[in-house]
Amino acid sequence: MIPTSPPAPCQPLTPARVLFDADGTPRAADFDDVYHSADGGPGQAAHVFLGGNGLPERWRGRERFVVLENGFGTGLNFLATWLAWREDGARPARLHYLATEAHPLDDADFARLRARWPDVAPLAEALRAAWPPPLPGFHRLEFAGGRVVLTLLFGDARTTLNQLDARVDAFYFDGFDPRKNPAMWSPQLFLRCAALAAPGATLATWCVAGAVREALQAAGFAVDRRPGYARKREMLVGRLAPRGHAAPSAPTARHALVLGAGLAGCAISERLARRGWRVTLLERHPAPAMAASGNRAGIVRPLLARVETPAARLSRAGFLYANRAWNQLDRLGAPPRRALNGVLQLARDGAGETALRELLERSAYPVDYARFIGRDEASARLGWRVPYGGCWFAGGGWASPPDLCRAWLGVAGVQAHYGAPVARIDHQHGEWYALDGRGRALGRAPVLVLATGADGAELDPLAPLRLGRTRGQVSHLPAGALPAVRHAVCGDGYLTPAVQGTHCLGATYAHDDEQAERVAEHADNLRHLRVLMPDAVGTFDPARLTGRVGFRATTPDRLPLVGALPAQQPAAAGGLYGLLGLGSRGLVWAALAAEYLASRLDGDPSPLETDLSRALDPARWVTEASN
Repeated sequence: MIPTSPPAPCQPLTPARVLFDADGTPRAADFDDVYHSADGGPGQAAHVFLGGNGLPERWRGRERFVVLENGFGTGLNFLATWLAWREDGARPARLHYLATEAHPLDDADFARLRARWPDVAPLAEALRAAWPPPLPGFHRLEFAGGRVVLTLLFGDARTTLNQLDARVDAFYFDGFDPRKNPAMWSPQLFLRCAALAAPGATLATWCVAGAVREALQAAGFAVDRRPGYARKREMLVGRLAPRGHAAPSAPTARHALVLGAGLAGCAISERLARRGWRVTLLERHPAPAMAASGNRAGIVRPLLARVETPAARLSRAGFLYANRAWNQLDRLGAPPRRALNGVLQLARDGAGETALRELLERSAYPVDYARFIGRDEASARLGWRVPYGGCWFAGGGWASPPDLCRAWLGVAGVQAHYGAPVARIDHQHGEWYALDGRGRALGRAPVLVLATGADGAELDPLAPLRLGRTRGQVSHLPAGALPAVRHAVCGDGYLTPAVQGTHCLGATYAHDDEQAERVAEHADNLRHLRVLMPDAVGTFDPARLTGRVGFRATTPDRLPLVGALPAQQPAAAGGLYGLLGLGSRGLVWAALAAEYLASRLDGDPSPLETDLSRALDPARWVTEASN
């Protein structure tokens, strides 16, 4: 038998190795080339990339403008573009900046470079504070109250650009010298960029090599030489040759009707409202977050996996994005209750501990993302004795779903109607109607988003989606009845620090519709507690505990359903979408899933790779059944 290596988990990127020339110019050790001109990085950014693309003039009066940079490097071109946007009174409402990068800088190099650019120092500090760990995938960062959006495409540009869904108005080609990094100047890469280009898209680069000019022309760009920056005699500019088709446009009627005020519904309402949409929210309960999203606290951590499954990738991206999204709520004056000061995923036994250690050693995650800690360190961090070690997620912890729902709605300006149960939906005259049991209209809009969680099974569009309904019971333990719980801990169950005087211990899984609490399920939760906190054995009587019952909306592959809902018979009109099936990962997935759906609806670049988008497509079950 031929030996095989174990399946590969996520492999972090190799950070850039930055050297500094005698004059302080940063140089990439692995490519033996400078990151920017020795005559001045800010000057080169303004002359070559902004000036070469006709900016800021070309973006004035636009609702949205999209820039794609191949080779993010130090981030100076982004910072210069952000600065120009900030200082332009006729700037576009939203600036999207997309950038590929295979070897991101680390914090120490950022700090040294920041000192060299006083004009953009505050912007550079904001970028450093939001900078993601060197993990592959797309990372969406938001600045200026969400009006400047940076999407970092971490990984080989030849791969990440093939996963990008966007329409680009201006290209910055800023890779290292083609002789030292030819992949960044390949004909295939330029062909892919031409496919991403919006009508009238432009390009600029410092490179005038003949092979680069020829490859750009072959891809469909008309290019021309212009005077270069400082001692560099020439640079290239270009424009996409006219094509026979137009880019898809965003809906003109920016009004959405959202059903459901749990995490999914509140998150998509906020994302659309922040883009200027009018949002009408209908909820059957008398307040938001009264169904599955009503638990006082839940665990926030990514999923570890032996291989890079879609669920693992989405979990990682959602975990990183959620923290940034919640920080935005803090800045807007609506801080949700949470403590992301670390969470321990405890191994269930000795074999599990060994497997977890080996997985983390093979993954080599950044230590501030995930690392293995032994029993002694785990016990010291938690403040009580645990039988095994586990994975420490330094940026994880717990959060309050009801607080998040209220925060999202508080900053969004959403027209919310509570106590409004929807019995059916209908489409008439270009609008979707939500009707009550007597056929009266509760709301209408050209776009309808179903975010009904485990409810709403009576609505016709949900019938083919194979949504499941899984009962979960959480037990409430009074503060003071346990040793001090400084950090959340999870294994087969989970335990949170006290939130509003109560520890949350959960949660069970059952496949029935019983609404009442069960003593047997409190006992199940206590069995998990005996593993998470062995010294708590015998402390609680399950018959005397109280808690909460909720119902998770689940899917067969445990991935959410996000996107356009499949048409029913007779064929329905467009404008019908879903954000459903978040299961037990609503805290991790809701923010990113909502940003993805809002991007689709408003015509923004997608924050997700196209293969992940396909994995979330609500039509996947209908397509599978028809084959």
